[in-house]
Amino acid sequence: MTDAPSRAGLGLAAALAALLAVAGGGAFWYAARQNAAANRGAVADMTVSVGAQSCDPGDITVAGGRRSFEIVNNSDRPIEWEILDGVMVVAERENIAPGFRQTLTVQLAPGDYAITCGLLSNPRGSLHVTASDEAAAAASQVTLRKFLGPLSEYRVYLVMQANAAVKTAQALRTAIAAGDLPGAQQAWKAARIPYRHIEPLASRLSDLENAIDPNAAYLAGREADPGFTGYHRLEYGLFGQAGTDGLLPVADRLIADLQDLSTRLKAVDLDPALLTALPGAAAGQLATAHVPAGENLYAGNDLEELQASLDGIGKLAGLLRSVAAGIDPALDADIGAAQAQVELDLAALKQGGGWPAYDQVPDDARHRLAGSLTAFQAVLDRLQPVIGLD
Repeated sequence: MTDAPSRAGLGLAAALAALLAVAGGGAFWYAARQNAAANRGAVADMTVSVGAQSCDPGDITVAGGRRSFEIVNNSDRPIEWEILDGVMVVAERENIAPGFRQTLTVQLAPGDYAITCGLLSNPRGSLHVTASDEAAAAASQVTLRKFLGPLSEYRVYLVMQANAAVKTAQALRTAIAAGDLPGAQQAWKAARIPYRHIEPLASRLSDLENAIDPNAAYLAGREADPGFTGYHRLEYGLFGQAGTDGLLPVADRLIADLQDLSTRLKAVDLDPALLTALPGAAAGQLATAHVPAGENLYAGNDLEELQASLDGIGKLAGLLRSVAAGIDPALDADIGAAQAQVELDLAALKQGGGWPAYDQVPDDARHRLAGSLTAFQAVLDRLQPVIGLD
C-alpha cells in the first residue's frame, strides 16, 4: 500500500480545494444569471423555497401538462431539486447557489411524485399532478413508429457503455488492490468515461445515482459523510488524500452498483417522451451544474469528462435528428450548428493537444462554454413540440 500523505501535502490539497470553492463562487453567480436570463419575463406556475431542512411548500398540487417551478435556495449550501417518480428522476436542477433561484419547466403526466428538498438526508416533499385536457392531448400525440429505430439503437448503446463502465471499474479496483497510486489515478479517469456517456439516463435512477456519483456538497457531513460513496469518494482518496488505503471496499461497492445499473438500464421503459427529453436536460445540467464550478475538485479532469458527456449527448441528438429531419429540416440544421459550436468552444480550451486541469480554465472561457451549452439545450428542447410530444 502507499505511504500516508504528509501534513504538508494534505495542507496543500485542502488549500487547493478551498481555492476551487472560491473560484466556483463567481461561476455559480454566472450560472444563476444565465438561467434567470433564459426565463426572464416568464411567470412560473409554482415557486418552491428550499431551506436548510425542508421545502416550502412541501406538498404541491398542479394540473398535468407543461409546468414550471421556480426554485429558490434559502439555505446556506448549494442545493439540487428533483421531481421523482419512484426512484426515477423526471426532471431536476442542480447546484443552485445560496440566495439564487432557477426555473425548471417539465411536461408532467397525471400521478403522484416525490420532490427532493436540498440535502439528500432531508425529508422529501410530494407533488400531486391532476388530470387535464392538456396532459391528455400530449399523451395522445406520441407516434411510436417514428422512434422504433432510435429507441432500439440507444438501448444497445446503453448496454455497451454500461458493460464498459463495469469493466473499467474492475480495472480500477485491481490497481487499488495493488496499492498502485499512479495506476489507480489513471484507471479512475478511464473509468469515468463510459459512465459519462450514459449519464443522461443513468442519472435519472436516483437511488443508484446517489450511490455511484454523489456530490459531497449535497451530504450533511461532506467528505466525512457515510453516504459519500462511489466515483467521487475514490477521487477524494486517490487525488485529495494521495493514497489507496481504505478504498478497496469503496471500489467493490462501486462495481456492484454499476452492475446493478447495467441490469436496470436494460429494463428501463424507454419511450419517445423520455428519449426526447434526455439530451436537452443533460446539456442544461452541464451548463448550470458542471461547467461553472467544476465537478472533479480533486482530479481536475473536468474537460476530458465534458467531452465524454458531449459524446453521450451527441449520440442521443443524432438519433433524434434522424426523426426530426423529415419533419423540420431547419431544426435538424439548428441542432447540428448548436452542437458544433459547443464542440468548438470546448476544443478551444485544449493546450498543446491535451486537456489542462480545470482550475486553469479562466472564467470567461467557462462562461462562453456554459452559454453555448445553454443555446444547445434550447435547440434540443424544441424537439418535443416539433416531433409531437407536447
